[in-house]
Amino acid sequence: MNPLLELTQVGIEFSTEKGSFRALQNVDLKINKGEYISLIGHSGCGKSTVLNIVAGLLQATEGGVVLKGKEVNEPGPERAVVFQNHSLLPWLSAYENVELAVKQVFRGKKSKAEMKAWIEHNLELVHMTHAMHKRPDEISGGMKQRVGIARALAMEPQVLLMDEPFGALDALTRAHLQDSLMDIQKALNNTVIMITHDVDEAVLLSDRIVMMTNGPAATIGEILDINLERPRNRLQLADDPRYNHYRHQVLSFLYEKQRKTDDSQTAAQSSAPAEQTTIKEKNETRAINTPAGQADAHGPEQEKLNTLKTA
Repeated sequence: MNPLLELTQVGIEFSTEKGSFRALQNVDLKINKGEYISLIGHSGCGKSTVLNIVAGLLQATEGGVVLKGKEVNEPGPERAVVFQNHSLLPWLSAYENVELAVKQVFRGKKSKAEMKAWIEHNLELVHMTHAMHKRPDEISGGMKQRVGIARALAMEPQVLLMDEPFGALDALTRAHLQDSLMDIQKALNNTVIMITHDVDEAVLLSDRIVMMTNGPAATIGEILDINLERPRNRLQLADDPRYNHYRHQVLSFLYEKQRKTDDSQTAAQSSAPAEQTTIKEKNETRAINTPAGQADAHGPEQEKLNTLKTA
């Protein structure tokens, strides 16, 4: 079976005041239709960069992304994005926010009556029909995220991209939305790529968990298959030894294997012969490895994404 989405030897560099910064290298991943994939790793490991390359918001320096045999080089409605910040237009109601996306995708393809029915259908999927005429400032954070998901689903994307969609929500709201998302995926069999820092969320929702190595030059470290039957019940899984085994494997990668990798890299840098490392190279390495340097290195990327999010 041919994959729906394929990333091949994807790498990307950003130009900074300190020189070139390599965020990703040699990222290879094949995703089948209907799969739920979670990307997990420490902050700065390139998860959002991978997602934004798939979304067409960033262009890879090397390699590329192919969706159903077509190269991805710009944003498109077949790849809808749900950000951690709901990104709803504050002067529009929930209905009108979804309507905006539907009109862009289906103008000339659906009648007004069909578009109205389609908008209401997608709001119903996320249990928001009761508040469809309220503006974002009149509903809770969880409800805003539901509208954001409805807007993305209403575009009928081939791939739903989610960048920590529940990260800013309280635990109870987060759990309700996770359950809703599992119900929606069961009904639609859509393909999802989600970024998360939450190990339990990754194991609960995913078919596969893609674990990223630490940057710079981050790549895929391990891929873990989650062989748990669906539908999944969080209370039952809490005592399931398989669930806890998967959870332990992810934690082991994040907090043992990656820590050892970091330690070995630090040791190698400190033991390098002084005559082989110029003062300029030392300064560049120090600038990238410090928090301030990392912020500078990601600056152009973040500035571009902020502009795109608010456009």
